[in-house]
Amino acid sequence: MSNSPPPVNNPYDPTNALDDIPGLHWALHEFLQSRMHESERFCEQSDPEKQRLYFATGFGLIQCVKGLMSFEDKDLLAAINHTKHGIAVASAHRKRPGSFAGRLAGYLVPSLSTSGTEWIAGMTPVERHAELVYAESLYQKSLLGIVYSGDWLAFIREVLNMRTTISIYRQLGKWIETVDAAYAIAHPELLAAISTPHPALETGTDVDETPPQSNPHFRSGVYLGLGMSHLVLSMMPGKLLALVELFGYKGDRKFGLELLERAGGWSGNGRVVEKEAEGVRRAICDMSLLIFHLVLSAFTFEGVDVRKASKVLEWNLKRYPNGVFFLFGAGRLALVRSQPSKALVYYARAAQAQTQYKNLHHISWWESAVACLGLWRVSDSRSWWGKLGGEATWSKATYTYSEAACLATLGEHAEARKLMERVQGLRQKIAGKSIPVEKFVARKARKYLAQSDRLVLPALELAYVFHAIAHAPREVIVKEMIPAVGGALGELGLMLSSGSESLVSSESRGENGIKENGSRKGKEKKPESRSGYWDDVCLARFLEGVCWRFVAYPDPDAELEPNEKIPFSPEDARTYSERAFRAVFEYGPNIELDHYIVYYAHFEYGRLLARSGDKDGARTQFDLVMSGKPLEVNAAGRKGKYSLENALHMRTNAALEALDQNRLL
Repeated sequence: MSNSPPPVNNPYDPTNALDDIPGLHWALHEFLQSRMHESERFCEQSDPEKQRLYFATGFGLIQCVKGLMSFEDKDLLAAINHTKHGIAVASAHRKRPGSFAGRLAGYLVPSLSTSGTEWIAGMTPVERHAELVYAESLYQKSLLGIVYSGDWLAFIREVLNMRTTISIYRQLGKWIETVDAAYAIAHPELLAAISTPHPALETGTDVDETPPQSNPHFRSGVYLGLGMSHLVLSMMPGKLLALVELFGYKGDRKFGLELLERAGGWSGNGRVVEKEAEGVRRAICDMSLLIFHLVLSAFTFEGVDVRKASKVLEWNLKRYPNGVFFLFGAGRLALVRSQPSKALVYYARAAQAQTQYKNLHHISWWESAVACLGLWRVSDSRSWWGKLGGEATWSKATYTYSEAACLATLGEHAEARKLMERVQGLRQKIAGKSIPVEKFVARKARKYLAQSDRLVLPALELAYVFHAIAHAPREVIVKEMIPAVGGALGELGLMLSSGSESLVSSESRGENGIKENGSRKGKEKKPESRSGYWDDVCLARFLEGVCWRFVAYPDPDAELEPNEKIPFSPEDARTYSERAFRAVFEYGPNIELDHYIVYYAHFEYGRLLARSGDKDGARTQFDLVMSGKPLEVNAAGRKGKYSLENALHMRTNAALEALDQNRLL
């Protein structure tokens, strides 16, 4: 794409609104090249009165991104106002609905209907694009409103707006299917080319005059909206999905991914769409695919394809070598492949790629903090959490607790206590509901204070919650993490399930001089007599089981180092993992506060059984988690849900689906 922006026609004529698409495409290209201010400035200069269909709504999209990055009320409110204006501009360009009598006649005569494919077919190209842009702006406003609202009434109102958005996307999608089918019948010799945009065809050409694929900009928008709708619906929790299905909506994940892939030509044996022929929303479709395969894959298995994500990422990195979003993707890909050291290099590059949007640095810092936990560089992780707590606004309670957990692990309890005391007051809500991870860290902070500055393995527990253990190199797990667990078990009067003294005695403090259990050594002769002892035992055994499980069976997408030296066979590591999980089940009834441990232990034990070939045993464990029964037996002390319950149900449901599809867990 040219370094110079394309000319913008003045004065503005709404009937020629699509002439602005090349300009917006250029602005998006600048944004993805990490030149955010230049992109924003061009949109403002091209449309100072915010009356142009694509520039007004494109500028609103930039403000939406800024608001979601900062999470501050003033930015969210500004973004909501811009998207409201975008909705008004799009509405002014949409086809006017008929009179009441005309709408009534539409129920009897389909050609007179004000909805459905007949209604879409009667629109001009500008009106069809306006319909698409209206749906996009309405979706952005709904998303911002849910984040900003803080109450259930506003949440319900925005959800109803999303229902309107989904309906529009479905109508537009059906219209594309209809014209594709009609064109295929009329031009059978070009049937194979229907899904491939032609670079020579101009924007806004009517499908009645040329092939329907001639407008890649419109198609990429429909693919994006309809594809994301299917993905989001397919990932909804069971209870919420049942409610949504009452309105006739159901998500098809496979179809949703296929739609997103069409914009770039990634599906099937199709050719990759070159930049000269792409639709304006193609890059956003590619980014959506990367988010699903590399980020949401932590909570689901169906449809995840890391190799395809690598292909999409490689193509975009060649095009945007300094693009901050694709550098994030490269770091995430390295982390998914259990290469946290490599991930840190990409996150550093992402932070250096631009200085215009400071909030984008916070994504790099978060990912770097997690990657450092995966390398068991607790001091470095603590530094990243501290930087986030000082500047970022997404979840200060999480940042503050995470820094405190690292400090406690390092034995710096005076500083840790000061931070733990602040966690509860930093919590926030979305749509009137507490954020689950903030509820979890608040409970842990209260426990630390109530136990006189003591928590067992707080940084390693955090590493599990943020999936850092799953993506840690096996040598790190064996040489650093398992010895940390051994040190904690030693203070509890217990030994590792392997029975190996050497792991604890030679590596008990690791290379970082870490005090392994993050607690003060007491003088109790009978530690089991103190309050919370069995919580500590179960947590230590649970983390031990998780560590041995990934030594035995690394993550399916991990790329193992060819020269790594693991002094344990997979069979032995599996045995040690099973012993640890069974210890959790044995002592679970004695848990006082950390009830979540037992449920997560059943989930991880199920994954262990699945990888070892016992699918029936795995299904039994997953069914126990989903049963709703109190698995810790003595659940009388538990009030309401256990920590991170919804996240576990989502992951367990995904694991059950993966079992049916013979996917590795």
